[in-house]
Amino acid sequence: DLGKKANDVFSKGYHFGVFKLDLKTKSESGVEFSSGITSNQESGKVFGSLSSKYAVKDYGLTFTEKWNTDNTLATDITIQDKIAAGLKVTLQGTFAPQTGSKSGKLKTQFANETIAVNSNLDLDLAGPIVDVAAVLKYQGWLAGAHTQFDTQKAKFSKNNFAFGYQTNDFALHTNVDNGKDFGGSIYQKVSDKLDCGVNMKWTSGSSDTLFGVGAKFALDQDASLHAKINNKSLIGLGYPQ
Repeated sequence: DLGKKANDVFSKGYHFGVFKLDLKTKSESGVEFSSGITSNQESGKVFGSLSSKYAVKDYGLTFTEKWNTDNTLATDITIQDKIAAGLKVTLQGTFAPQTGSKSGKLKTQFANETIAVNSNLDLDLAGPIVDVAAVLKYQGWLAGAHTQFDTQKAKFSKNNFAFGYQTNDFALHTNVDNGKDFGGSIYQKVSDKLDCGVNMKWTSGSSDTLFGVGAKFALDQDASLHAKINNKSLIGLGYPQ
């Protein structure tokens, strides 16, 4: 993902007003189980989820079943590197028994050393939404495009472009979304323990510019300190472990 390293500095490790607990385990037969609970202290809403995942490695297949406290059931079937090297195809389906609501998606991902392409097809008979993104890489330089087309309305709902440069310890990223939202970020891995980032956002026709700096310091393999501040004097602190 273009700009992911800088975005992680600003987004990961912060859970304002939220209590979150995740548990994972794996059975002897290879089935992975995970559960999670999230409590919003402001609204009082509690959300829980339970999922299981089983992989058939000989055929490149993965089956995932999910359930959450909104009483929504979901099933994912994924096949990877069997149709073609670097190609991953996922069929997703969701069902809400209380309302009878159903949805489905077909996702494809292809990646090698020079190109990555993702596509999502919303399986809606009334008119699917087609979402396609691609990134090209050449000697550290990156160029990407993302578009979304609503077949029911016969129009493009997203047209985004991004450019960047990335090495193992440095990343520069700029983007233009729908011709009016502009953004940029810089990421620098100062040391094995310290990551720093700078980001900026601006919307055409508005004088309001958002600028921020952030840092992450690893205390050990599990614990880290996170801090960020922006030009509106909003400060964020985090201590995940």
